[in-house]
Amino acid sequence: MFSGSAGATLRRGCAGAARAAREEGGSRPRRSSVAVASAAAADSASSASAAPTGASFVRAHLRDLAAYTPILPFDVLSASLGRDPADIIKCDANENPYGPPPEVKEALANLDFPHIYPDPESRRLRAMLSEDTGCPMENLLVGCGADELIDLLMRCVLDPGDYIVNTPPTFGMYAFDAEVNGAQVVDCPRGTEDFALDVDAIEAAVAEYSPKIVFLTSPNNPDGSVISEEDLERVLALPVLVVLDEAYIEFGRAASHITDVPQRENLVVLRTFSKRAALAGLRVGYGAFPASLIEFLWRAKQPYNVSVAAEVAACAALSNPEYLSTVKEALVTERERLFELLDSEVDYLEPSPSAANFILCRVHGRDAGELRTRLAEEHGIMVRHYTKPAALNGCVRISVGKPEHTDAMITALKIM
Repeated sequence: MFSGSAGATLRRGCAGAARAAREEGGSRPRRSSVAVASAAAADSASSASAAPTGASFVRAHLRDLAAYTPILPFDVLSASLGRDPADIIKCDANENPYGPPPEVKEALANLDFPHIYPDPESRRLRAMLSEDTGCPMENLLVGCGADELIDLLMRCVLDPGDYIVNTPPTFGMYAFDAEVNGAQVVDCPRGTEDFALDVDAIEAAVAEYSPKIVFLTSPNNPDGSVISEEDLERVLALPVLVVLDEAYIEFGRAASHITDVPQRENLVVLRTFSKRAALAGLRVGYGAFPASLIEFLWRAKQPYNVSVAAEVAACAALSNPEYLSTVKEALVTERERLFELLDSEVDYLEPSPSAANFILCRVHGRDAGELRTRLAEEHGIMVRHYTKPAALNGCVRISVGKPEHTDAMITALKIM
């Protein structure tokens, strides 16, 4: 059964010292007057100390930062496995195997002005997103993937030493970006076998640490569970900014909360083109933000953060909603078929119900890492393997593919 520890846990090793310094002496230290030494004195001081290295200029809190571990690029993966890309079944990154609507390739092949900087406000795309989602255009901001918006939001909201609340196991970028931005992470693990939020722990963490942001994902990555309306309302009632990541919302039955944002001053909703529209390689994400907050994001964002190609591709994808709906339904149908086959025909895997385009499985009686390696090396099938956090140790996550991918997956799993 899936389980995890309860309560809130503060991660150490971030920028607590900066917070303490602010509490003792204000938000910014005063500059003191410095006398300029003579050339001779400067030469003497220089010779007495070692020459600086590039690393010596790096901010202190980043020196022990563990790098984020991404999925291998397709060409690197192909070379390492000694297989043609067409022979690899890629079920490790929740990508959409059907690809984008045909209008996307046509639009990219006919770019009119690739030599001109893109619209810094992505106006055409935001207008189409407003029509697609029902959220007012003035509340929408587009980014180079939702990852950029997560980082941008933190840069605008968090001072060094501030806290965020994280609910692992979940998307790793929340904790990673918090540490990059000098914030401290309070973990409130999802403590039940169905990965439901521990709202009591979140409420306790908000009372104790006064965090600025709580990050929630629904459906959650990597297990596909959906946050209940009751739990979400309890978190929204807290004096904290709630970021609701809906990257996989299209694959479940739960309604999106993106239209709630204009009426909720403490709600942000993030979405992506990577899953539904199969544009993972072009990096297009978007978010809905309260009007009083989005003003500052506009001020701080990079001016040309969404490329001409990315905006054109996203607009082309939205122009064919029938294709997007058909592909979504195909993936949902295949998810249910894959779950049934994993549950009934692979006795050493315990799949968890999912409302996303992937299924998390607990591996029993064998090593999950070895299973992942053998699938890749012997069959050219890629799945995601987890060793941490503890609740995921011994688990693999399988992205939903086409029917022929499911058939190959089940055949390989049954003979291993």
